[in-house]
Parts: sequence; structure tokens; C-alpha cells
Amino acid sequence: MIYFDNSATTQAAPEVVDTYDKVSHQIWGNPSSLHKFGEQAFNLLEQSRKQIADLLSVSQSEILFTSGGTEGDNWVVKGTAIEKRAFGNHLITTAVEHDAIHNSMEQLKQLGFEVTYLPVDEHGRISIADLKAAIRPTTILVSVMAVNNEIGTIQPLAEVADVLKDYPKIHFHIDAVQGIGKGIQKLVMNDRVDFVTFSGHKFHGPRGIGFIYARRGRKIAPLLTGGGQERNLRSGTENLPAIAAMAKALRLLLNDEPKKVARQAEIKKRIFDHVSQFPLVTTFSEINNGFAPHILCFAISGVRGETIVHAFEEHDIYISTTSACSSKKHLASSTLTAMAVPESLATSAVRISLDEHNTLAEADEFIKVFDQLYDQFKKLSD
Repeated sequence: MIYFDNSATTQAAPEVVDTYDKVSHQIWGNPSSLHKFGEQAFNLLEQSRKQIADLLSVSQSEILFTSGGTEGDNWVVKGTAIEKRAFGNHLITTAVEHDAIHNSMEQLKQLGFEVTYLPVDEHGRISIADLKAAIRPTTILVSVMAVNNEIGTIQPLAEVADVLKDYPKIHFHIDAVQGIGKGIQKLVMNDRVDFVTFSGHKFHGPRGIGFIYARRGRKIAPLLTGGGQERNLRSGTENLPAIAAMAKALRLLLNDEPKKVARQAEIKKRIFDHVSQFPLVTTFSEINNGFAPHILCFAISGVRGETIVHAFEEHDIYISTTSACSSKKHLASSTLTAMAVPESLATSAVRISLDEHNTLAEADEFIKVFDQLYDQFKKLSD
């Protein structure tokens, strides 16, 4: 089997599963309990928090646990809106965000908030001039994804941060679900960034667990109220086995990160160089520093994306249409639509997404199968 759908989810690492299992069986107390079992659980909870903070070079108190990327995005967007409602009602994001951001913004619009969606160019990238023009006295949040989940564009995060240095009261949020372990940590953890969203299952951790970085001094309202966990910001008994396992996964991910990133970039380039030669193929991802090393999106004109996906599946190669969250809805890529790609071509797009375990041998096998299938696809497009 060749698994090229790592942007949808990654396989949990064996060491991570082992940690999850051990904590589930051996440290099963509630971290809020006063007895020794509770204290043991609390200590592991804080050790995990510290490990994540140290890996990201931030303070332990700036890490807050969530159930994943969707909750983290919802929390930052809606929590900012609630917390800063007295100071403004305007939010800025991009036209190519994940649905967790987009739908949160749309929900807030129904409550009277105003949202500006920044357009993108033919590479899926926003303009800093557009950002500057969009900022109002009532702006309370700017939310920009680090890496586009569909085509791999890296947004100009440093430039956005530079603009927002002149607006210290505006919250700056980055959705880094696709950006962790991809060699851009310095861009993501910029001193001007206030909130960052992460999801464990995107880097070989368990599903249903994630965290946000919340810069000290920045306030957001809680979405979940109850027992007061996570400093009264996110109530609910902590999922300790998943938290400890996620901390282990992040440590493993960031070990030898440059080497892993270089390998993914090499695999991506080998496939890109081959498929881009074919006349029916249109590539939307590029091979340069403006794009992430692990995502390659392309279309075969006249062939729907799901047809391409299932054709490769018959050869035990697993890719996806552009976004896993939208793939079963048979929708055109929201990113490609925002890039003004014709719908007929956007619905033909597929995505290869790599991780550090993929190999050049797998790339060569993909190329071999691609050549076989292309001859069949040509007949469909005639």
C-alpha cells in the first residue's frame, strides 16, 4: 500500500499508540481529583503541556488543550468575537480558509459581526495591500492559515505580522494544522502571533485531540464552561491518554525535521516533474519556498477527481480530492474556486500529501501507475 493522503490524517506512530495504551491503563485518575491518583494524572498532564511548550519555544501556560483543529479554530474565532465585542465587530480572514474558519465566520455574520474575506491570486496567496486596506478601527481579529490544505500555499505570515505590529489590539490567529513539522515553525511562532491552532492526528497523534497556543496576555472567551479546566477557559475532564500521546508524537515529528522536510520535498518534486509534462495535466502546487514540501495538487482535464482517486485505489495507492472534509460532497475545491479556476477543471483536481515516512520508491511506483492510467484517462477526456 502507498498512502499519499497524510493531509487528511496520518497513521498514529507505534510509540504514540504505546503511550496512549500505557496511560489509559496505568494513569487513569482524574487530574482534578485531590487524591494521589488525581495528582499523578495532573502531573502527567502538566508534563505533557511543558513538553509541547518547550518544543515550540513558548511558555507552558500558553498551551491549551482542545479536541482538535476544528474546535481550536472555532474557539479562537468565536472566543475573540465574544471577548472583544465591546471593542469592535469586524473580522478579517482569507477566501481559502478551512471550513472550520469559514463557517465560524459565517455564523458570526448572522449575529451581526462583519467579515472581510481577502481574495487570493493565481497561487492561492493573499495580498498584503489588500490586508492593509481591509483593516478598520472596528477590526478585532485577523485569521490566516499557515499552509493551504488543498494546494499547499504558504501564506505571507511574516508580512501579515509586520502589518499587525501597528495594530497591537487586533488578535492575530494562524491555523497551523497543515504547517507543523514542515520547516516553517519560525513563521508560525512569530512574536506578533497571538493564537495558533494545531491538531494531533495531522502529525501521527491520536484523533480527537489538539491544542492551541494562546499568547500570554491575550484573552478569549471560553466556548465550553463547566468545571473550570484549562484555567477556566476550556472545561471538561482532560483526555489525558491522548494528550500524553500527542506530546510524544510532536517530539518524534520535530526530531530531525530538516531532513524529513527535504525528503518530502524531493518526493514531491519527482512526482511534479513527471506529471507536469503531460498535456492534460494542470498543476496547482509549485516547487518553491512559497509552497509546503508535502502537498501536490493537480488536475487531469476531463476526468473528475473522484474517478482519479478510485483508479489509483485499485492499484493500492491512496490519494484524495482536494479536501478530505469536502471529498464525499463532490464539491469543487474552494481554494481553486477562489483562484478563479474554471469549475470543470477544479472538479478534476486531486491531492497528494506526504509525510516523513513516504519514499522515493513509492513516488516511482506512483509514476508507473500514473502512466498506465493516463492512457485510460485520455479516452475519457476525448
